[in-house]
Amino acid sequence: MRTGLVIGCWLVIAAALGVGGVSLRSTLNSPASPPGPQGNAARSAQAPGGASGAVRTTHEELDRWMKELSNWGRWGKDDQLGAVNTITPAKRKEAAALVRTGRTVSLAHDLITEKAADAPVPYVLNMIILPERQVTRDRIEIDFHGGTFSHLDALCHVAYNGTFYNGLQYETATKDGCSRMGIDGLRDGLVTRGILLDLPRLRGLPYLEPGTHVYREDIEAWERQAHVKVSPGDAIFLRTGRWARRAALGASGASGYDASFLPFLKDRDVALLGGDTAQDVGTVPGCSSQAPSPTMCWIPVHKFAIVARGMNLFDNLDLEAVASVAASLNRWEFLVMAAPVRVPKGTGSPINPIAVF
Repeated sequence: MRTGLVIGCWLVIAAALGVGGVSLRSTLNSPASPPGPQGNAARSAQAPGGASGAVRTTHEELDRWMKELSNWGRWGKDDQLGAVNTITPAKRKEAAALVRTGRTVSLAHDLITEKAADAPVPYVLNMIILPERQVTRDRIEIDFHGGTFSHLDALCHVAYNGTFYNGLQYETATKDGCSRMGIDGLRDGLVTRGILLDLPRLRGLPYLEPGTHVYREDIEAWERQAHVKVSPGDAIFLRTGRWARRAALGASGASGYDASFLPFLKDRDVALLGGDTAQDVGTVPGCSSQAPSPTMCWIPVHKFAIVARGMNLFDNLDLEAVASVAASLNRWEFLVMAAPVRVPKGTGSPINPIAVF
């Protein structure tokens, strides 16, 4: 699958840079360290011990989780919404009650217009100038999947062993689009409680180094430090500091969720998964092109979340601004809203989620 290969290549680049599996197990209560001697010393504390980039689970275990931890049939055999079903009217009201200051913050990054290691196909602004009418227009064409642009994945974006979420056959997606489970199924938008998982802040760092793996214990340590707990119907957003590092040092590889954390999504009944990268990092030990689903080797988080749990994913968000606001308010939960473009039969949409404090 072309978009799967794009993400896979992105992760291979991260592994090739010599950045291996780094845990964030130690917990620091200090805010993110600024660049400089102290920040450099803190970053050296998370330097990888190897370049394998292997995750803490196996292909066989992931395959078992696809069956044992799935949402298939939970809301009926014809369900096309998946985990979004956990965002009930009561959950939306609970989220709305979090609004105190009325301050809004974008969770998206500007479209990248210059080619770079993390933007092999940048956005091109196609302007149309009509001086006789004093009008300007622009034509939009964007390949938004992959590791570059802020976007929301539809449930027909990836399949596993020939099936999408809830057992829908992969062949139902054709050159004419997704016959079911397209992004237009979210035409009424998403409104729920968002929780920021600020892992660099947990470690007292400005950002995580490429290849750093975030494990379940890291997320639970952040919950204790931030005094917030992920609950059913929540949207969780992992900040790795990808854009802060890019601004300081240039484009490079990514860090993200280690696949071993995936049971957390079922245990907490998470509705939406997001992050400032394309979520996945590292490769599955012993996984090869002969595996039942080779792409599980490279994008296990995508495969499990979308196919097994029926979760829409927010990829490549920019969580720097919301992290700053959250820190200033000492509040790591907020109302989050997102409205994807109503693309009939689409595999996803560019997105600009909004946090409201």
